[in-house]
Amino acid sequence: MTSKKIMLNTPELHLISISPIHVSELLRVSLSALPYLDYIHVRDKQLTAKGQLEVIQQMLEAGIPLSQIVVNDRLDVALAARAMNVHLAGHSLPVDAARPLATGVRLGRSVHSAKEAMQAAADGADYCLFGHVYDTFSKPGLPGRGLAALTATAQACPVPVIAIGGIRPDHAGEVIRCGAQGVAVMTSLFHAPDPAEEAQAYRKAMQAAWLERR
Repeated sequence: MTSKKIMLNTPELHLISISPIHVSELLRVSLSALPYLDYIHVRDKQLTAKGQLEVIQQMLEAGIPLSQIVVNDRLDVALAARAMNVHLAGHSLPVDAARPLATGVRLGRSVHSAKEAMQAAADGADYCLFGHVYDTFSKPGLPGRGLAALTATAQACPVPVIAIGGIRPDHAGEVIRCGAQGVAVMTSLFHAPDPAEEAQAYRKAMQAAWLERR
C-alpha cells in the first residue's frame, strides 16, 4: 500500500458524460468548458467497445487532447486508443488485474467507503472517485453518503479522492475542505446555459478552498 499521502498540485475538475452519449452534446459542453476541465470521462454502459472508441476518435478530431480523455470501464478500448487515463467501476476489471496491463496509464477507481478506497490504492489505483456525496437525480431514492463519509475516506486513502454526486458550485468548496482533491460533475454542466461559466464557478470555488487548506 502507498504509505505517503499523495497530494495534487491543484484541485481537479472532472466532467462525466451523460448516458446515453449524444456526441454533438458531449462535444458542445466539453469544448466550451475545456479551459476549466482537467478530465472528460467517456462513460456509457450501453456503448460497445467499438462505439466507445468511435466517440473518443470524434473527440480527438474535435480538438480535445488525449491527455484529458478518460476511458471509463474498458481497458481494452483505452489501450486501443492509446489513452493515458482509465477509470474502473465496481463491475470493471479489478484494479490489481488492470494495473500490470496499464503501464504508464493513470488508473482511477470508483469507491463508496474508506475501506474500498484504501483497498483500491493498495491494488494500484492512482486516484479514487468517491460518491455520491449529496442527493442526486442520477441516484433517485438513494440518500447521499454525506460529508462525514467523504472526510473519512479522504483521510484514510493515500491517493487523491475526487468527490462526485450532486455537487453544485456552492458545494465545491466544502468538499475540498473535507479533504477531497477534486470534484466530478455531470448534469450541472450539461444542463447549464453556459457550461464554461459553470465550470469556471467550480474552479474558483475549489481553488479558494484549496488555498484555505494549505
